[in-house]
Amino acid sequence: MPEPRSLRIAVVGSGPAGFYATAHLLASGSHVEVDLIDRLPTPWGLVRLGVAPDHPKIKAVSRAFEKIAGRDGFRFLGNIDVGKDVSVAELEELYDAVVYSVGAQTDRGLGIPGEELPGSWAATEFVAWYNGHPDYQHLSFDLSGERAVVIGNGNVAVDVARMLALTRDELSPTDTTDAAIDAIVGSGIREILVLGRRGPVQGAFTPTEVQELGEMADADIIVAPEDLELDAISEAELADAPGTTKRNVDLLREFAVREPSGASRSIRLRFFASPVAILGTEHVEGIEIAHTELVAEDDGRARAVPTGERETIDCGIVFRSVGYRGVPVVGVPFDEARATFRNELGRVLDDSGEPKPGVYCAGWIKRGPTGVIGTNKKDATETADLLIEDALAGRLGDETNPKDPQALPELLAGRGIDVVAYSGWEAIDTLERERGEAEGRPRVKLSTWDELLTTARAGHETQ
Repeated sequence: MPEPRSLRIAVVGSGPAGFYATAHLLASGSHVEVDLIDRLPTPWGLVRLGVAPDHPKIKAVSRAFEKIAGRDGFRFLGNIDVGKDVSVAELEELYDAVVYSVGAQTDRGLGIPGEELPGSWAATEFVAWYNGHPDYQHLSFDLSGERAVVIGNGNVAVDVARMLALTRDELSPTDTTDAAIDAIVGSGIREILVLGRRGPVQGAFTPTEVQELGEMADADIIVAPEDLELDAISEAELADAPGTTKRNVDLLREFAVREPSGASRSIRLRFFASPVAILGTEHVEGIEIAHTELVAEDDGRARAVPTGERETIDCGIVFRSVGYRGVPVVGVPFDEARATFRNELGRVLDDSGEPKPGVYCAGWIKRGPTGVIGTNKKDATETADLLIEDALAGRLGDETNPKDPQALPELLAGRGIDVVAYSGWEAIDTLERERGEAEGRPRVKLSTWDELLTTARAGHETQ
């Protein structure tokens, strides 16, 4: 097979999917160069700003990303908002191909009354805040009430519940922002209620996340034994379920027979409870839930339906964690129903359903917000292979028109955009680690745009 022609490729979005796509493209031939572009001045996406701070082993995947960044042909260009600072049409003109790996940047709504009340938050906002995302540091979460409600049964919901119940000793060795540590430790919350509309067998969390709940320093985990009395649908589903689901149920059964220790805070896991309305006048004061039961769909899946019984629960804050949702980028075909870019296996499709030459996607914006970090590797590799296949087949445009590597930086400089190179990120990374070392933490993050860009500029100037 002949080597692909010299290619300049832009990968938009520097989270796991973006890095894995970049790695595979750079490994595909000696004539490939990749510009990894991000709206933020920092790479790594949700590994930096979404993974719970008390999960350093998961964050360690960033070491693999650092190795990818050291390969020939790699360039990081941060602080570029594609669709605003540079249009999609311009970007696609300046590169032989563009791979969009922009993730799923917002949350799915509940569609219930009171969802927009002050004190009703998307879990994504809370996660970004305690992780130091510069767009979210102005937020203020009122944690003075005694009960918080988390809606959802996935890993993010469990992360939020756990973070709300950690002690200062548990939070201090992490890279949680200082403001978040002080707010969580000083909060009035005594109970975190986690609501799932289906049963324990249908929970989307992983055994690792569930097990960690039982290992917290000062939090009791409460599960009602009656929620673990499985109906026929759940019994059948559990019999055919993977080992992870069976482990989840075993762990929940262990929690159900534990005696409360009198800890300062408790996390109560409730199943068969679907939110109907978030209550309050000027701010959240409670939540109304419908009790549910399971019915079998034609495809065999279990669907929760209301039993007719309802309940009102007092609370001071609600976190909605029912899934992420992709957002459109002007100029890229978008599937509103799936909240992904319209694509087939990673080739973006135009309005007629045909592949749009030179335009691809990978990660959550390709397949939806499913899987774990490692899932993106296979996904991104599939997209990268299609791109190389198209290059070999001559489908990427004029082969006699080489792309200028300085075209994008020069275009943005003319518009006054302060592009952050990898040296700028390294300066940020170094300063954060130095600040962390002084406090026995992995890093103390720079969490405002001014801090990040000022430090990045200093890093550029020393190169």
